Amino acid sequence: MKRESNNVSEATQKLPLQGAGGLRVIISGGGTGGHIFPAIAIANALKNIDPATEILFVGANGRMEMEKVPAAGYKIIGLDIQGIQRSSIWKNVMFPIKLINSVRKALKIIKDFKPDAAVGVGGYASGPLLYAASLKHIPYLIQEQNSYAGITNKWLGKNAQKICVAFDGMEQFFPASKIIKTGNPIRKDAVNVAGKHMQALELYKLSAFKKTILITGGSLGARTLNNSILAGLDKLIAADVQIIWQTGKFYYKQIIEKLGEDYHPDIKIKEFLSRMDLAYAAADIIISRAGAGTIAELCMVKKPVILVPSPNVAEDHQTKNALALVQEEAAVFLADRDAEAKLVDRALELLNDREQQKKLGVNIGKLAMPNADEVIAHELLKITTNNNN
Repeated sequence: MKRESNNVSEATQKLPLQGAGGLRVIISGGGTGGHIFPAIAIANALKNIDPATEILFVGANGRMEMEKVPAAGYKIIGLDIQGIQRSSIWKNVMFPIKLINSVRKALKIIKDFKPDAAVGVGGYASGPLLYAASLKHIPYLIQEQNSYAGITNKWLGKNAQKICVAFDGMEQFFPASKIIKTGNPIRKDAVNVAGKHMQALELYKLSAFKKTILITGGSLGARTLNNSILAGLDKLIAADVQIIWQTGKFYYKQIIEKLGEDYHPDIKIKEFLSRMDLAYAAADIIISRAGAGTIAELCMVKKPVILVPSPNVAEDHQTKNALALVQEEAAVFLADRDAEAKLVDRALELLNDREQQKKLGVNIGKLAMPNADEVIAHELLKITTNNNN
């Protein structure tokens, strides 16, 4: 981690002064790829509109944004902030102090950087930064990714100029006059699957004459999905199907130790999928968690999906995300508690039902919003213009 990321003065004094020609924007949030990828997409869209735009990220120390954002070419400053730990009261003893200190540091960041506007994408750092922005009368926009808004965003929404959402029915959380449905920004290179099926089969050494299931639990992995596949390996092999299995960082080593690296020629066990576009392109059906960013990508890919929402998230928002698709007959839902016993059977059933696959693929594709990053960037420019008039 670079030292400049944690020093407000060092990080900001190297940036051009206000008046150099472009807007100055702070983007705050992170914690997971589901927050970071949209944040970077919004930053890129702002730069595409006006290359003179100056962008500073604010994240949480120790979280993955402190590595991912600099890798994308942007500066970031870290706040020493954490979320509420529901598992233990004692882990929250330092939370009030960290929150106060983070707000103070956020005020210092705003004083030094002099932003024209701010964006919050969710994650620990969004709260202190956007609260500080409101104190300094800096206009800000919230990008709410889920179908069920968290406590922090509901609170921050009261003073937001605009709230960009991805699902219908968000008036239950935010003032209707501030809401605009933009969708969630996506990694466009990850969903560019057209014409790549044969290239994908070649990369993964798969047969064109067998059906393929993609299992993805995100970069860190999903214990339930991994355990479900382990429990159903014999059935998958007996069905003569191919598997691209992303175990995630936390589980790859133990699965490889259990099964061996060359367990079966049709079972491709991967810690991470560096070419997500080719993984999507190879798949006939996809099994996934139901994070908002993942769902946005799946809508673009337009393939039949089984969603197994994680129950270990705030307000159980993944379940609500998944059910929003189920209502549109755009995905199959399976509860986490039922997955180990039923997931493989349900996947094989779907793999053999071409009519259901076609319906799901068409319906999920209708929900795609491919230009969310550009729409959000233009909304940010609008609130900046309105604030200056």
